[in-house]
Amino acid sequence: MNKTILITGAVAALLAVLLGAFGAHGLEKLVDKTSIDSFQTGVRYQMYHAIVCIILGNMTVIKDVVKKRIFYFFLSGMILFSGSIYVLVVDEVLGISFKNIGFVTPLGGFMLILGWIFFIISLVKIK
Repeated sequence: MNKTILITGAVAALLAVLLGAFGAHGLEKLVDKTSIDSFQTGVRYQMYHAIVCIILGNMTVIKDVVKKRIFYFFLSGMILFSGSIYVLVVDEVLGISFKNIGFVTPLGGFMLILGWIFFIISLVKIK
């Protein structure tokens, strides 16, 4: 499981860099500044959690079953939170309205929060 967490964290970080560059250079002529700021928020949160996944995958003081739970909360949170922001921003470019999936963003944020709560609890339980 540690290898999966580490690889997922590294891939998510790579995608955050690529999407960040796209947001900074590819979107500037296609969407307004508010949309670019939203896109960069998604990138930032993805990168934060990618780094935390790399840290989590290297931790030996947290039980594997708990580590797995934390990882899945972070992964689903990154996909739902950041992913929905990306889709909502580029829908302007594609001409397709994805506004009805707007509820997914806070759900993803909630998954990230749950991941942090379980992470903190597992750290508190270290003997």
